[in-house]
Amino acid sequence: MNKIFRFCYSSTNSVPRREEKIESGDSVEERIEENNINMGLKLKETFYVSHGSPTLAIDDSISAWKFLNSWKELFPQRPTSILVISGHWDTHVPTVNVVDQNNTIYDFYGFPRSMYKLKYPAPGAPHLAKRVKELLLASGFSRVDEDRKRGLDHGAWVPLFLMYPEADIPVCQLSISSNKGGTYHYNMGKALAPLKDEGVLIIGSGSATHNLRAIGPRNSPPAPWATAFISWLKSSLLDGRFEEVNQYEEKAPYAKMAHPWPDHFFPLHVAMGAAGENAKAKVVHDSWDGGSMSYASFGFTAATNS
Repeated sequence: MNKIFRFCYSSTNSVPRREEKIESGDSVEERIEENNINMGLKLKETFYVSHGSPTLAIDDSISAWKFLNSWKELFPQRPTSILVISGHWDTHVPTVNVVDQNNTIYDFYGFPRSMYKLKYPAPGAPHLAKRVKELLLASGFSRVDEDRKRGLDHGAWVPLFLMYPEADIPVCQLSISSNKGGTYHYNMGKALAPLKDEGVLIIGSGSATHNLRAIGPRNSPPAPWATAFISWLKSSLLDGRFEEVNQYEEKAPYAKMAHPWPDHFFPLHVAMGAAGENAKAKVVHDSWDGGSMSYASFGFTAATNS
């Protein structure tokens, strides 16, 4: 068993190690000025990124490292802020982190010591957090909580560490609720669709397959059940069969094998819903590791009239 994938957790009852508050290199005034320049920016795309192992941040032998490290070639627009829906923050009701400065959460153990020295001191996005709460409540979600201490878990900061290494764009996190279903999270995304017109980049971060007990040696070929699930997922998304993806537990082959727990899959539903009605999906990256860990990542482009 390859332990490099095994010791991550997503329970909010766990107490992850946190770093001390780190100030961003840019002044508040500089960030405000840059955000003012970006006011009026409207984005058309949302994304679901498979973040795999935490060591993705430092291991350039992982194919997804190259993909995320060249992110700005795929998405050259600089967003005003970033909303990340991570599979590593699981709560009973939607919750946003409302902080001025994000701490780096090391919610994993048994990894190289260098991993615990990495920092991603992105500024918080309290205004965005309040906006997320406002939109969810207006769309019928009866309760949205605020967490005024939580920073960024590795489902958020590991991909961002490669995508936006300067750590100078405000970031807000939104939790998933594994006690709910795919449609619930899709509707959550639909409620957040207006954020694109406010220049917010919406990223769901999970893993297209996430069965840690099935991890094999590095560079081993993907298992038949894993390829069957990913083939179904790709065709369903590219053909616009989003309702089937919402009902993946009944519709997908080997659904329970691919996702024994749904926490790393639900961020996809949020990103999918946030693109709006009649959105078009595309594969933006596709690779494997450990025989069953898919790094498949997807972009969702809003319809012209949405």
